[in-house]
Amino acid sequence: MKLTGAEIIAECLLEQGVDTVFGYPGGAVLNIYDALYKYSDKIKHVLTAHEQGASHAADGYARTTGRPGVVIATSGPGATNLVTGLATAYMDSIPVVAITGNVATDLLSRDSFQEVDITGITLPITKHNFIVKDIADLANILRKAFRIATSGRKGPVLVDVPKDITAISYEYEKAPLRTYENEIRSKSYEFEAVAQAIKNSERPMIYMGGGVILSAATEELIAFAEKIDCPVCSSVMGLGGFPASHRLFLGTLGMHGAYETGKTTDNADLIMAIGARFSDRVAGDREKFGERATIVHFDIDKAEINKNVKSKYSLIGDLKDTLSILTKLCESKNNHEWLAQIEEWKSGMVKPTEFNSTEFAHAYNVIDAVRAFTIDDDIIVTDVGQHQMWVSQRYTFEKPKTWCTSGGLGTMGYGLGAAIGAQIANPDRRVVLFTGDGSFHMNLNELVTIRSYNLPVVIIVMNNSVLGMVRQWQKLFYGNRFSQTDPHRATDFVALANAFGIDAMRINNDSEVKGVIEKAFALNKPVLVDCRISSDENVLPMIPPGKTVDDMITEME
Repeated sequence: MKLTGAEIIAECLLEQGVDTVFGYPGGAVLNIYDALYKYSDKIKHVLTAHEQGASHAADGYARTTGRPGVVIATSGPGATNLVTGLATAYMDSIPVVAITGNVATDLLSRDSFQEVDITGITLPITKHNFIVKDIADLANILRKAFRIATSGRKGPVLVDVPKDITAISYEYEKAPLRTYENEIRSKSYEFEAVAQAIKNSERPMIYMGGGVILSAATEELIAFAEKIDCPVCSSVMGLGGFPASHRLFLGTLGMHGAYETGKTTDNADLIMAIGARFSDRVAGDREKFGERATIVHFDIDKAEINKNVKSKYSLIGDLKDTLSILTKLCESKNNHEWLAQIEEWKSGMVKPTEFNSTEFAHAYNVIDAVRAFTIDDDIIVTDVGQHQMWVSQRYTFEKPKTWCTSGGLGTMGYGLGAAIGAQIANPDRRVVLFTGDGSFHMNLNELVTIRSYNLPVVIIVMNNSVLGMVRQWQKLFYGNRFSQTDPHRATDFVALANAFGIDAMRINNDSEVKGVIEKAFALNKPVLVDCRISSDENVLPMIPPGKTVDDMITEME
């Protein structure tokens, strides 16, 4: 049947199982939006306040479902407003498909109104991108975009469609949704070598990352760790990929990880990095990281092998498959002495100095109160900064796809858009956003989206009136020279939320924490809680950049 290019886009979205898109209309995508009007009974469109919010919403949708998020933006500034969201998704390997409009093909490269080379701009921050210059290619390019975004190492893909392509009619033939198996690229002798290394090991350790969640390999990882009785440490991105309550789980490692996870890393004789990339926030000193250990790297992307830390063995392929194969090859064992040693490090650790004040609420107490009113299936979203690290340290994640944060790019302003996407995708689950006043100021315009769609997101603003994490670094490494990190903005978050039609309340000190959080959760509608946190409360422990656990900071001078 003959359809316009815009209608072909809608049909291809349906082919791919898409039922929700996020976006903002404009001149170059008018034909697409006209088609969406006709398809509104099949495809829900969520209108955000800004294209960046839409890109983060598509990201939050994808992280919490495992399905690709879709975002639509017009040409020029509409397209460039997606850049931060695409880079965020790219750094964390999140499947997002962005469809942008552009000026008509005969106006390309003429500095036309709202023309921009968005494929050139996004080339380094997408897994792949396309510009469609022939209507005959449109359907297949869209299908290819979804395949690339969701197969292998996942990531964002952009499809740029000039306006005239969306208006032309062309013969459309529906194609069945194809599934693609991820190839296991390692040979049987490589699996056998790793199994032998595990057998010979007396002090093994698993360092898991976000790849475990992306591969839906939680059950396989649990079975593997239990069979070889191996402690599990997680990167920030891996939280939820292994139950926090499990006897083998130690918590996060790296810059703001626990002392015992750092000591485990330093003393292990075998480190198995599973779906993790040895980022600088984990392997601060790459030369000393795991220097006593044989390192095995499991990853779907061969380019990650030996990029940051050299490994003796590697297993390339989807983690769900590689872990299943390896578990069958491994003999059951126990590591009682090794686990006892880790417990000794845990109990003997000099704990970070607690911040004492009766004038403010304490971050951990707020997080503990929230955890008391949530269940394991609830979704926790954060922005970036001190609040993000406090949550990663304190909140207990039991299930995958319940933790939604910007790990690789560290995008302030990510949280509100991502919370929108997570709540749209999971209407029957509670979504809680932890944010800081600095991050929240960046995209607080998306409160209008929260209210317009009546999304029952609980927004917890950790408000210390400063740019907390940067200020903490200035305190530690820049002689207390607080350059532009003490803005003390006059924003009244309660009044602001009310102006958007959202209920709001304030926590001034610890005595109010439980009661206010209980009231907020009882509302079951959009609500904001302004939590007054001291500007002198810091994220500890902390390993300085480029250092090791031996340099861990547990108190501020």
